[in-house]
Amino acid sequence: MTKLTCFKAYDIRGELGTELNEDIAYRIGRAYGIYLKPRRVVVGGDVRLTSESLKLSVARGLQDAGVDVLDIGLSGTEEIYFSTFHLNVDGGIEITASHNPINYNGMKLVKENAKPISGDTGLDQIQKLAEENSFPAVIESERGQYKKISILNDYIDHLMSYISISNFKKPLKLVINSGNGAAGHVIDEIEKRFETSGIPVSFVKIHNDPDGNFPHGIPNPLLPECRKDTADAVIAHNADMGIAFDGDFDRCFFFDEEAKFIEGYYIVGLLAESFLRKYPSAKVIYDPRLTWNTIDIAQSLNGNAIVSKTGHAFIKERMRKEDAIYGGEMSAHHYFKDFAYCDSGMIPWLLIAELISGKSEKLSKFVEHRIEAFPASGEINRKVDNPQTVINKIKLAYEHDATSVEYIDGLSMSFPTWRFNLRCSNTEPLIRLNIESRGDKKLMQLKTRELINLIDCQTSD
Repeated sequence: MTKLTCFKAYDIRGELGTELNEDIAYRIGRAYGIYLKPRRVVVGGDVRLTSESLKLSVARGLQDAGVDVLDIGLSGTEEIYFSTFHLNVDGGIEITASHNPINYNGMKLVKENAKPISGDTGLDQIQKLAEENSFPAVIESERGQYKKISILNDYIDHLMSYISISNFKKPLKLVINSGNGAAGHVIDEIEKRFETSGIPVSFVKIHNDPDGNFPHGIPNPLLPECRKDTADAVIAHNADMGIAFDGDFDRCFFFDEEAKFIEGYYIVGLLAESFLRKYPSAKVIYDPRLTWNTIDIAQSLNGNAIVSKTGHAFIKERMRKEDAIYGGEMSAHHYFKDFAYCDSGMIPWLLIAELISGKSEKLSKFVEHRIEAFPASGEINRKVDNPQTVINKIKLAYEHDATSVEYIDGLSMSFPTWRFNLRCSNTEPLIRLNIESRGDKKLMQLKTRELINLIDCQTSD
């Protein structure tokens, strides 16, 4: 039995040819069908050149397991989430490697009501069945059916339900970077809805046509080198805001009217504030990497901010448990109660466009005072051989001065005027560092250099 290394903690990702191919995709589809015994499953795929063939292999595996397959075609992950809960089917599989390099692909799996399938909720069992590759003979009369469908209009209807036409007062010009076209079909349809509804928003669309060759680079706006095209377009077109998506558009990233990139942390705070003003005393979920801004906003509005371990499976589970109205991670994942507690890259920018148009205010004005109040380092990654050893040594160096020490996700240590979170990557030999302070940017920068030096010293030992 050969171990399949493409199975990760929350999803499937692997290098094409060696870790993931059509045979493995078939086995995953077959194993999904045998383990979960669904009646109907939706499948879709991103723009990568191999997504179509991998999707059809998964579909064949599902069919051989007796599952009816509904194929929604070119899609982002959130379209699979939507299809699963909207059509009331038993599960969904999106073929995507999101922001991974071009020689990778993968899958994101959900079950009924778009609940995530992770290692704790069935992914390990699916992996075991796929590795064993010992499936019963296919009975032709019991094979599932395959059908191509479109859910695009219903999906756009749902997205538009989050905003009100009457709230759009000031005309806006938006630069939207669809990341080699993965999100292009959705942006085109939203643009049509805006035009027919009379919403005074114009679109400057870049990299909008689907191209699995990734001519504009890997769609990962978290990397500074992947932001230039969006930022340049904001300046060139004198736009009010820039929006860029990752490879399966379940995350969106924002640029203000001066083309400055806005860390996802402050967008979490902005959306939390928006929801708490609409729904007083509601619950919002946040992750432990950067926290003070979100907590401060929730407390000022008598909301209830609840921390959850980082990762979409954990956030969604906590969202459901608490019946939270909104959840956000600093990595630009935003979760919504009315979206089956799932993350969406489309809903956030619609809400923020509505906000800045309705208030006739620049995007920078909504976040600049929060950035000043709680300056943050942004996530810093370091490759290390023994991440936990490094974290333990950092803890020993700071614990005597700490006012609190938490282990919700990695190590979080707070002090009167600053705090940090240091955690291991779930998928790579990395440690990830985040630091923030209370209104003292120089202190934040000083502590950032201090901790990086300590980490680098430990790494070189």
